[in-house]
Amino acid sequence: MARPLHKFSAKAVEAIDAPGRHGDGGGLYLHVRHDGRRQWSFLYRWGGRQKEMGLGSFLPVEPEKGVRYEHTSLAEARRKATDARAALAKGIDPMVARNAAAEVPTFGAFADELIDDLAPGFRNEKHVAQWRMTLGDAYCRALRKRPLNEIGTDDVLKVLRPIWTKRPETASRVRGRIERALDAAKAKALREGENPARWRGHLDALLPAPQKLKRGHHAAMPYGDVPAFVRRLRCAEAMAARALEFAILTAARSGEVLGGEWSEFDLDAAIWTVPAGRMKAGREHRVPLCDRAVAIVKALGKARVGPYVFAGAKPKMPLSNMSLAMQMRRMKVGHFTVHGFRSAFRDWAAEETSHPREIAEAALAHVVGDATERAYRRGDALEKRRALMKDWGNFCA
Repeated sequence: MARPLHKFSAKAVEAIDAPGRHGDGGGLYLHVRHDGRRQWSFLYRWGGRQKEMGLGSFLPVEPEKGVRYEHTSLAEARRKATDARAALAKGIDPMVARNAAAEVPTFGAFADELIDDLAPGFRNEKHVAQWRMTLGDAYCRALRKRPLNEIGTDDVLKVLRPIWTKRPETASRVRGRIERALDAAKAKALREGENPARWRGHLDALLPAPQKLKRGHHAAMPYGDVPAFVRRLRCAEAMAARALEFAILTAARSGEVLGGEWSEFDLDAAIWTVPAGRMKAGREHRVPLCDRAVAIVKALGKARVGPYVFAGAKPKMPLSNMSLAMQMRRMKVGHFTVHGFRSAFRDWAAEETSHPREIAEAALAHVVGDATERAYRRGDALEKRRALMKDWGNFCA
């Protein structure tokens, strides 16, 4: 006959004060010592002898303070006893099982170590930083202190639900990276069972499909309005205005512009060489500069401070990531985005010029063609892109 479980009630266990062991059933006991100390323990037989495993202290509420310290609740003690019985059923000493579980790292420690291991295979440092940010406290705070083998579906949903519909692209990346980390933990025998972050056949039953979520696009100023905007921009004296104009003239991403260092520029050859580590595609990108773009850099060189062309207020630091958007907001065109000027450039090249499509795509540092085609096209069509960017500069002027 099975021994009855859960003999205590939460109220009754508070009142137990007689010295000795008081059984809750299933091997779980509350041990009250003569000095008044109380401790949960699990009694079992292993190797022909009785063993006792401590499960934590149980201290009643102090009447005067209304608090308790080092407390293991009845519910928690029962959970630990259940785990111990499960280990016995598998032929494992519960103490050995508990010690093994104590060696399982937290999600945060494991994720940080995994990123370090994967970093050499990432495109650039920006990609590494994105992994650290998405698996860090910014999104995974609720997971980072949890042992890897205790993370379940509810834990993953706690991270994803607040951002799933508001920031779908970011949420999808967070989910995929959590899944990657938990797969790696399973490969190292640090957890068992299905991956709670898996999409197909699991989370797809609990969250709306990503492709059905509302996806935003970068609002682009019509290319016909760009020259008038550039004329207004040239009247502004702020460093952000110069950086924004330079971004428009080069059709570059804002991060590439703001991170531009003096060492990357050859003004005699009118070329800006962005290193692979700062490019989204992880490949070095040479940008031919029109006359106005060269003039902007030369003018800033007269008051050169620190390594960055578009220096911020702090010494040796560039303008902030929000500076260009704030410049547009000050000019009351906040509904358009900085990134949208790349789209305006692309639309202009397609509709107003005879420059080949692949030249316009190359100017945007987009990957064109399949792997075989790229292998045979080793050059970067610099002079053809120079003609395109000269025409764009003339149009903007």
